[in-house]
Amino acid sequence: MIENGVTSLTATSGTAASGEAVGRVLGTQAASPLSFWVGLEPGRVIQLDDVVVTRREVPGYGQVLVAGVVTTVEARHEGATYDSDVFLIADGALPAAVVEVAEVKVTRVEPEVFVPPLPGAPVYRAGSGDRDQALYFDVMDRRVPMGTGRDGQPLYVNFDFLDGTRGAHVSISGVSGVATKTSFATFLIYSIFNSGVLQNEAANTKALIFSVKGEDLLFLDHRNSRLDATAEATYRRLGLPAEPFGSVHVFAPPRPNDPNAVPHVAARTHGVSAFYWTLAEFCAEELLRFVFADADDERAGYSLLVGQVAARLAAWARPVGDTGAIRLDTGGEGGEGRVCRTFSDLVELLSEQLMDEASRTTWTGAQTPLGTVNAFMRRLRSAVRPLSPIIRGDVAGGRPHSIRTSDAQVSIVDLHNLPERAQRFVVGVVLRGEFARKESSGTARPLLFVVLDELNKYAPREGDSPIKEILLDVAERGRSLGVILIGAQQTASEVERRIVSNSAVRVAGRLDPAEAARSEYGWLPPTVRERATIAKPGTMFVAQPEIPVPLAVAFPFPAWATRPSEAVPIKAPSADPFAGLPGVEDDIPPF
Repeated sequence: MIENGVTSLTATSGTAASGEAVGRVLGTQAASPLSFWVGLEPGRVIQLDDVVVTRREVPGYGQVLVAGVVTTVEARHEGATYDSDVFLIADGALPAAVVEVAEVKVTRVEPEVFVPPLPGAPVYRAGSGDRDQALYFDVMDRRVPMGTGRDGQPLYVNFDFLDGTRGAHVSISGVSGVATKTSFATFLIYSIFNSGVLQNEAANTKALIFSVKGEDLLFLDHRNSRLDATAEATYRRLGLPAEPFGSVHVFAPPRPNDPNAVPHVAARTHGVSAFYWTLAEFCAEELLRFVFADADDERAGYSLLVGQVAARLAAWARPVGDTGAIRLDTGGEGGEGRVCRTFSDLVELLSEQLMDEASRTTWTGAQTPLGTVNAFMRRLRSAVRPLSPIIRGDVAGGRPHSIRTSDAQVSIVDLHNLPERAQRFVVGVVLRGEFARKESSGTARPLLFVVLDELNKYAPREGDSPIKEILLDVAERGRSLGVILIGAQQTASEVERRIVSNSAVRVAGRLDPAEAARSEYGWLPPTVRERATIAKPGTMFVAQPEIPVPLAVAFPFPAWATRPSEAVPIKAPSADPFAGLPGVEDDIPPF
């Protein structure tokens, strides 16, 4: 049917009508059930990522829809022989025609009769119904908005591949500072919480975010002052409210040398708690192994000694008072009666015990070479300065100091003021605790989403460490326990393969050209790899199991503050306890 010079296709089988005709299937290029080329009609324009459809009548099956995504667009002079002919053609001295063609990667054939589209068949820009069918949105019972496509329409990810039903975990890669990995991760969490896919579980579903980038993530519950009408319209198109996170609690380490353990944050004053571990908890929970959480520690000869000393601390440490201090009762000389109130005190006591030949075997359980003990102690002494603020027994007891996800829907662990050694310790201990809690609950619901940046630092491809063991456990068993990892890294090639391979959803932002050439990005077609090296901030390429082609997604500007300067102040409650009560003149007489 032709209307106003534009060919359109009437809706069939209950599907919304396709859009304008953009061209025809080429006969000079071979068409297959997996890909075909389109010659564009004069005056028609299509671009990368556009969704197009064509149809073919197949005897015995009826009309078959072949839908796909444009992956390549080319223009050339048809009739030119030499490169210099372009000047003659431009001057009108040589006849030639400008031809535009596009390659289409087939995403769906419905019904599944895998026949090629016929040369000359009209190709249409997909309308709403055909677009949903081409991208499998029509079969997603629970779909989560992840942004908009180049056509400005919503794109979705199937929640079945996020909550463990058919898959779990998200891997996000990209250049630091340009790829907006953390911004996309927080938007994805926000979309999950507000899209309705969680239904009655929304209130109890939690997110645990480890923040290493200053105080930028500490204001997720504040409205962004830069949010404009255009961004708000995008949220409405996605079916999401343009509001900040509603329930956020921040955990920060104490200020160094502060006897009151005041949280070490500058810009935020409410909804912040200090976290640390008492010496009694450090010993009882055998947290010494997380002091040696670097992959090099596992390769060193003292890894067995770490476990032996940790077991002795758990058996011999006795709490003293309510500050978390300990008294070590070794049953021998030198250790009995010694009280440790700081991490430095504990390290010095261990040094004395392990350097003394008489007491060394009491701690090690066997003859241990002095060289191994010296290497262990050198590494342990180097941990005193970074870990002393968060391992202590000198803070008045009775105050909460542990990181927990029960206080709010989104819990943020601020690590930016801690050295890298202390960051490893915190991540390892917290993940172990949350994973153990989910194991003991015996149910995968409610879900816990864990957002961890710099995954290549915690789970490197080479070597082993306690943190890497936990992350592998999360990647392999977290799906059944309801622990979903959203990991971000600059280089997926440096992350443990099993963690990346267990991620059902893979995302790439701006990529370094050398990194993009690695085999870990084989899920990106060659043209998409090239595009990823020039992608602008806010553009992500998302692959999910149902859709055979990665989708270019533009997620909206955050409705929440992404740095302290953007945060709209939250109106503080009135300090007057009688505010809001009726005044004297407003009192109702008793008669």
